[in-house]
Amino acid sequence: MAPRTQIDTLVILGAAGDLTSRLLLPGLATLLASSRGRTVRLIGSAREPLTEKQWKQVVRKSFAKTGVRGEHVEQTLANTTYIQADVTTTEGLQTLLDASKGTPAFFFALPPAVTSLACAQLANMQVPKSLTLVLEKPFGTDSRSAAELNRILVKIVPEEQIHRVDHFLGRADVLNIFGVRFSNLVIEQLLSNQNVEKIDIIYDEDLALEGRAGYYDHAGALRDMIQSHLLQIMALLMMEPPASLKEFDVRNGKAMVLDATRIWKNDPVGSSKRARYTAGKIGRRTIPAYTREPGVDPSRETETLAQMTVEVANWRWAGVPVTLRSGKAMGKPRKEAVITFKPVPHLPAEFTTPATPDVLRIGFKPAGMSLDIDVNGPGDKFTLEKASLVADFGSGQLEAYGEVLAGVLEGDAMLAVRGDTAVRCWLIVEPVLRAWAAGKVSLQTYPAGSEGPRSWLS
Repeated sequence: MAPRTQIDTLVILGAAGDLTSRLLLPGLATLLASSRGRTVRLIGSAREPLTEKQWKQVVRKSFAKTGVRGEHVEQTLANTTYIQADVTTTEGLQTLLDASKGTPAFFFALPPAVTSLACAQLANMQVPKSLTLVLEKPFGTDSRSAAELNRILVKIVPEEQIHRVDHFLGRADVLNIFGVRFSNLVIEQLLSNQNVEKIDIIYDEDLALEGRAGYYDHAGALRDMIQSHLLQIMALLMMEPPASLKEFDVRNGKAMVLDATRIWKNDPVGSSKRARYTAGKIGRRTIPAYTREPGVDPSRETETLAQMTVEVANWRWAGVPVTLRSGKAMGKPRKEAVITFKPVPHLPAEFTTPATPDVLRIGFKPAGMSLDIDVNGPGDKFTLEKASLVADFGSGQLEAYGEVLAGVLEGDAMLAVRGDTAVRCWLIVEPVLRAWAAGKVSLQTYPAGSEGPRSWLS
């Protein structure tokens, strides 16, 4: 493997968009101000005709949101520049390549269709050998388009210079999972089909559509969250202990899990559920029905809550159901992986209450863990009660996008999604998508602010 090459010039394509000002630039500011920070030449580019002064105002305002300061922050702000360009044309891309000094990275903060057009143009151009490409999910719209995108990308640069980024996999979250698993023998030895009854990975949020109909109404919860984020978290949670935390070992470990993943009992109808929210209240917020949200086409039957169960069919995990669930406009945010252990094989009859399964929870936001176990009650010692051993992981030094950009600027693709696993994630969910498209799984409803359809709670 070639040594890591640090990035000198970061070019943000689609710099006039919401992603750049709301997430990318604040993330960059926290990185520049951190112990890992250094000055980088920042170029913003979009079709919109911004002046240099207007662009610097955008950057300054986004940096100010974080409250961080420092030499690298000020130098990057002072030296940033803006170039108006149409990146779907050779001329526009060449202008940006010519302006990039040293080792450049192109961050595609663009809709997937525009990103694909730009990459198709780059594939027929002369680009610097050190160019790094950074792409936001979704990576394609199905397995075929993802494979075609991979084919185009590797014509431009080698795979190790392609960062398919998933900001949900911030370094802190990844290391939290690895820390719990691989530094605790008492936990790691129990993580197998010999001891685990089931696993649930849940990402329920109290946010509704929030004006994202243009993307979300074509995607839905399964494509938006389960196909990408939750399958990646599952792979990290269930992979074999890696020899190191270098990108080669971690990405190979994830690939082995995903290659072994199948729909539970090969039944996409019985192993999946879908629903969308109706009108309701979340706290003091009144939420309209999804079908009443601006830009939504009700005939699409887009789900806002999706659930599917899979199996990792290998020696360690065969026979353990893994349920992946994500929903919008839920009453109670819940972002965690829950590992439920099998019941004890025997409990002496003198105990007056039955033992209940031990449960390990790893939380993502907020980050922490708990281990729920049975202990003797405070009164009758033959009565068992549940107790929780709780630990707070604390937050990482950087925000999620700060971690993403750190990996890009440092040439470390450990957090990036490799091309083959991007395709594999689509292959895993496609049997469910086909069953839904054929109307074999009914679209249920749940009031915004609830825990989901009543039938799911039984």
